[in-house]
Amino acid sequence: MGPLARQHKIGIVGTGRMGGGIALRLNDAGWNVEAFYDSDPTSPNLLSEQVGAVVAATLADVTDLCDAIITVVSDDAATLAIFAEEGDSLLNACSGKLFVNCATLTPSVHVEIERRAAARGAQALEACMAGSIPQARSGELYLMCAGNSEAFERAQSLLAVMGSPVLYLGAAGKAAQCKALVNMLMNINTAGLAEALGLGEALGLDLGTLRDIFSKTGAASRVLVTDGADMQARDHETFFSAAHAAKDSNIALALARDVHLSLPLARATAAQYDRMVKEGLGDLDKSGIAELTFKSRRAG
Repeated sequence: MGPLARQHKIGIVGTGRMGGGIALRLNDAGWNVEAFYDSDPTSPNLLSEQVGAVVAATLADVTDLCDAIITVVSDDAATLAIFAEEGDSLLNACSGKLFVNCATLTPSVHVEIERRAAARGAQALEACMAGSIPQARSGELYLMCAGNSEAFERAQSLLAVMGSPVLYLGAAGKAAQCKALVNMLMNINTAGLAEALGLGEALGLDLGTLRDIFSKTGAASRVLVTDGADMQARDHETFFSAAHAAKDSNIALALARDVHLSLPLARATAAQYDRMVKEGLGDLDKSGIAELTFKSRRAG
């Protein structure tokens, strides 16, 4: 179980926007992307043609074909399913394999996956991603990692192709805690920006001028750069969906409840993203929260 190198066979489970971007990045960098698997059987086909990888029929086939498997799936339930302790699973005959799990999950799920993998003689590492589709494609993800330190050392060369910086934060669950807080704060900032722009429109202010004022004052933020113009133009092409924002905000709220802490801003933001999902807007980018706050749009 030595360090990963380009000749080792890499599998990717979850070939959506992020998983696909990572696959293309690794292929461009000369890594041996061997196999794909996705719950939607049509998803990996085009990607397979671009990379020359096998579309595996089962999860067990991915493990059999590959030395290391990157998982980029949607949520806790999907992750626990691909690491099921019986039936078709990545854990079948997985001794000696390395799993690099990149989804934003409840921290306890990462702890459980590490336990299940270790019981079968494999290693699991959480590598939580900050960044979006362009960063996945260019290898510029911000990676927060946690788990067994030997697994981290083994995966470093692979992780270095996927992103920079690559941080090791300690025992399993710690990276997921940090990622939950990153997304919680990002979502609060996004919701706040949508409210400010919505109020600005209702007051008859020029939103381009208002965004420029924000950018030069204490109101400046990263989401102003990434989402401000999109909110004004109603361009909500999905880079990070409202459904994922709802999920991640609620992960952070659950962590707060565990330590008996009240977070009213996080709670209000989660309620807004939950509302988007309920109203059928969950597939919009998180910038679509502006559809709830502009008086001329959906807000009542």
